[in-house]
Amino acid sequence: MGAAGVLACPRMTRVVKTIDAHVGGAPLRLLVDGVPRPSGKTMAQKRDWMKRHADELRRQVILEPRGHADMIGALFTEPVSPGADAGLLFMDVGGYIALSGHGVMAAVTIAIERGLLLSCEKGDQMTFDTPTGTVYARARVQSHGETRRVDSVVLVNVPSFVVTGGQVVRLGARDLRVDIAFGGVFYAMVDTEAIGISLEGERLPELRRVAAQIRDAVNGGGAVAHPGDRRMSGIAGVVFTGPPRDPEAHLRSVVVSESGVIDRSPSATGTSAVMAVLDAMGLLQEDVPFVHESLVGSLHRA
Repeated sequence: MGAAGVLACPRMTRVVKTIDAHVGGAPLRLLVDGVPRPSGKTMAQKRDWMKRHADELRRQVILEPRGHADMIGALFTEPVSPGADAGLLFMDVGGYIALSGHGVMAAVTIAIERGLLLSCEKGDQMTFDTPTGTVYARARVQSHGETRRVDSVVLVNVPSFVVTGGQVVRLGARDLRVDIAFGGVFYAMVDTEAIGISLEGERLPELRRVAAQIRDAVNGGGAVAHPGDRRMSGIAGVVFTGPPRDPEAHLRSVVVSESGVIDRSPSATGTSAVMAVLDAMGLLQEDVPFVHESLVGSLHRA
């Protein structure tokens, strides 16, 4: 976990304090002080309030020179449902995202190690409201004297499901088959053998470009919407899958968000969507953890 940072915003009469962390290589910048308190009865309303009243803050914290193209930010809010410890809002270079699984894990780690929430004193299980729904986290904590360090975090995501399997999308002069699934946001999944681009760091510009084409093609072919909440709609990311390199892993993936953000972790929401597809295909083994590998070799075990 990185050290706390102080951001002096030239157009704002406030100092913003942040704490940086990462999960499996994916960054999370948690805004902990000097930020407005978004109003609203739901997390979607709180997110919309941030869009209208505090988007300049998002740009100053997430974009260069203080941030970068793949930075994810988050802030705690007041909860909106009984029993929740806090709300969580997420942001990136393109705006506000519904859910970041690795962001939840990082936020839990920061909250416990820095004692940011009252619930941190009661135990190591937390419940968070997000624009997508309620998510649960359980941390494994090691104590060293008065210091508490988080060793790992288990995330219980919102329910995941497959929308369509093998949907045909047109990319230029060729047809491509993709699987559409929900894992907190909607993803289109494609095997890298089908596009002829390997999962290598030097191929990321090509993966960003193809991801944008796939997302536009799927969204242009008709609205993909959550049956329980039609406001959650549209492909938010593309998951490129390929054979793993780590002998423990079952699959290697690179996730590209709608803002072009590359997830250096295996992506917790992406992993949920991938598992939904594998389960529908009968490829998940019972009582055997699914191990998902990222571009940088980090692993999620689910």
